[in-house]
Amino acid sequence: MAPSRVVAVLGSLCLAAACLSACASSSTTSSNADGANQLFVATTVAPITSIASAVAGDRAHVEGIIPEGTDSHTYEPAPNVAQVFSKADLIVVNGLSLEDPTKDLAEKNKKASAKILEVGNSVIDPSQYIYDFSFPKKDGKPNPHLWTDPVYAGKYALVIAKAMSQADPKNASYYAKNAAAFVKQTTALANALRADQKTVPRKVLLTYHDAYAYFGRTFGWTIIGAVQPKNFEDPTPVEIARLIDQVKAQKVPTIFGSEVYPSKVLEEIGKATGVKYENSLRDDDLPGNPGDVEHSWLGLMKYDFTTMVTGLGGKATNVSAVPLTFVSPDKAVYPQ
Repeated sequence: MAPSRVVAVLGSLCLAAACLSACASSSTTSSNADGANQLFVATTVAPITSIASAVAGDRAHVEGIIPEGTDSHTYEPAPNVAQVFSKADLIVVNGLSLEDPTKDLAEKNKKASAKILEVGNSVIDPSQYIYDFSFPKKDGKPNPHLWTDPVYAGKYALVIAKAMSQADPKNASYYAKNAAAFVKQTTALANALRADQKTVPRKVLLTYHDAYAYFGRTFGWTIIGAVQPKNFEDPTPVEIARLIDQVKAQKVPTIFGSEVYPSKVLEEIGKATGVKYENSLRDDDLPGNPGDVEHSWLGLMKYDFTTMVTGLGGKATNVSAVPLTFVSPDKAVYPQ
């Protein structure tokens, strides 16, 4: 578990001292828990924290809010998260209504000079929104999972670098350099996937969650469904029967679940159709532990793409060969 950098306020004297300290500072950056006067960036889900950390390197303090393995759609932040937001100079959320309760808390508790960056909204035009099984258009909330597409992940890094540079101009060139290096990684992974997916007989996905819609559109994969409907409860028997029929009709060799959200429904579909149930896919819970090189956006997507390609009968030779390295030191705080 990553060490917490959220300091509990134990009494009114401590609170008063903190307020005096904040008022006394004339800097546009905040002091992090190590005492360094750096840009303080608060983020939400772990993949965004990882991307922000790659851009920030050792010039800014990045702190995640939503614990890994938590459903970000329904996550209700604890009251002490408000203190993190009150210290942040920049707050990076995915947006597209992914983490509305967390965004609402940020808006109510951020300092006047802090900016909230909805990075998803910044990289996609509404005409490109995808509405689907879990995110029907009638509800007005598009699928928010852009970061599982390497093309959008690279755009995330560039937008985050711009926001960091505006908040911390003296390190602008450093942030831009790191973002460019991250884009090179996303491009290398995308190219490797395009090469490997040629070995996949049928690029068809049935997953535990609607997290791969934009990836599917960019890379030409067909998303036949997700077992988690819009209310994030188990699908109805009618919906399960429909998914079973689709799996049989599409002759899908593997259906994909998550070790974070075990699905009895997917197990049932696997047994009913005679296909393999792979339960280790993930979309916002990074592999390994904080500080490990695989505990990163790149580590996450390398694992997912390898699992998808091999699970559907292909060979992930090129994806596996993509170097797994940090663009810059990852010193971010990842709640576990």
